[in-house]
Amino acid sequence: MIFTYFQNELNRLKEKGLYRTLKKVTGPVDTTVTINGREVILFSSNNYLGLANHPALKKAAVSALQKYGSGAGASRLISGNLKIHEELEQRIAAFKKCSAAIIFSTGYMANIGAITSLAGKNDLILSDQLNHASIIDACRLSEAETKIYPHKDLAAFEEILRHAMHSHSKDGYNNIFFITDGIFSMDGDITPLPDLLKLAEQYNALVVLDDAHATGVIGKNGGGTPEYFDIADNKRLIQIGTFSKAMGSLGGYLAGDELIVEFLKNKARSFIYSTALPPSVAASSIAAINILENNKTLLHSLQSNIDRFKKGIAEIGYDSVKIETPIIPIIIGDADLTMKFADALFKKGIYAPGIRPPTVPENQSRIRVSLMSSHTEDQIDKALSVFEEEGKRLGII
Repeated sequence: MIFTYFQNELNRLKEKGLYRTLKKVTGPVDTTVTINGREVILFSSNNYLGLANHPALKKAAVSALQKYGSGAGASRLISGNLKIHEELEQRIAAFKKCSAAIIFSTGYMANIGAITSLAGKNDLILSDQLNHASIIDACRLSEAETKIYPHKDLAAFEEILRHAMHSHSKDGYNNIFFITDGIFSMDGDITPLPDLLKLAEQYNALVVLDDAHATGVIGKNGGGTPEYFDIADNKRLIQIGTFSKAMGSLGGYLAGDELIVEFLKNKARSFIYSTALPPSVAASSIAAINILENNKTLLHSLQSNIDRFKKGIAEIGYDSVKIETPIIPIIIGDADLTMKFADALFKKGIYAPGIRPPTVPENQSRIRVSLMSSHTEDQIDKALSVFEEEGKRLGII
């Protein structure tokens, strides 16, 4: 029977230590939360600036709820295009220093809608090996010829590109796209964007940048990867991101050239066939942009916390990767040992989850630490103490 197959597959996941369950979080998303009845310090949230529980975002959401109601009632192209949606698009375009933007219900839907609309048959995509699942799915759905290049290896990248172009038909590809995360979600490192843009110019390609984990996190104003590298508006660069991480809200966006945005309004199925974002959500995203534009304190606090944890974890004796961002992977390797370690941390009041395949490659299971600007020095020091104590007990260090 078909249900036997489903049960056998779940049993297989359990046997391999890959079975997943939901954890119930009680209360607002803050540095301290209650999970499954246990109070813990939260080191697993993408709420990098602590904005998800910020009074300004809550006030903006309540005000929009009272003005507009709880939902948009239709897709944007029918009757769900509210003034506040257009305001959010204008604000995120300006924040990302682009001429135009389009918003989606989630970052996942932004990648699906954009990539499947822009790329198709007789197009070529080069995608980084460690790109987010939404990019992987979008590339598959696009029907474009997709080549995966080793993570950030530009020598291999160019070799794969030249070989693909040489072996393709004499008429060549219609369009070429280089697709990459800005900050990689499981490793926390930053893509070599300037080099990719140079190659895009050389090969007449477009760079699609998923800046979800970088927006609000890097760059002198939190503008993300382009600002980090001091890259001005570039017609070959398409920026995709989300309001659900550092901005503490929900929704995806694409920012870039006005022509690309108009194209997607007419082509992106995840935009055309989805009800528009609730106005209260759009309002909280605008409030987040206001904070980023007018207050650099949160960015400075985040960097200070990154520096403190980076120094401490190295002193304890963990094999430390190059830590550049608030995403800090502590590689354990074995999936079972990783989950035992995560459970030990949890029991000592630290929630930093274990990440296993297929999210990361085999033998690359890890504890993924996410820092927030709102973490206190005492909370970081407690986490470091528990990492040392339990790491030694389990023979990890």
